[in-house]
Amino acid sequence: MMKILANAFSLQMVACPATVRFEEVSAEVVAKALSSGFVSAVGHADTATVIGSLLGIEVAMNRVSVSLTADTELYVAQVTGGRLPEGCVTLPEGVTIKFIRATIA
Repeated sequence: MMKILANAFSLQMVACPATVRFEEVSAEVVAKALSSGFVSAVGHADTATVIGSLLGIEVAMNRVSVSLTADTELYVAQVTGGRLPEGCVTLPEGVTIKFIRATIA
């Protein structure tokens, strides 16, 4: 199973027709799932740094196109409560990241 970590979800990641299942998971679940290897699709260096610090793993900035299949797990680090400021290496007050696992059902 291919595992991908991203900071956003796009409909362009899915070939229609498809059913996508979304499930909120903890940072611990994500860190464990990615411990055996993953592809980063995090498009901003500062965001990759913040996500990596939350997960306790190194996350590279990597602007790539993602195509989901039945053999793919996509973990989306969803920033909520505002945007991360330029140069940010930790979460500012009021901003959180929740993790969503997206799979093709």
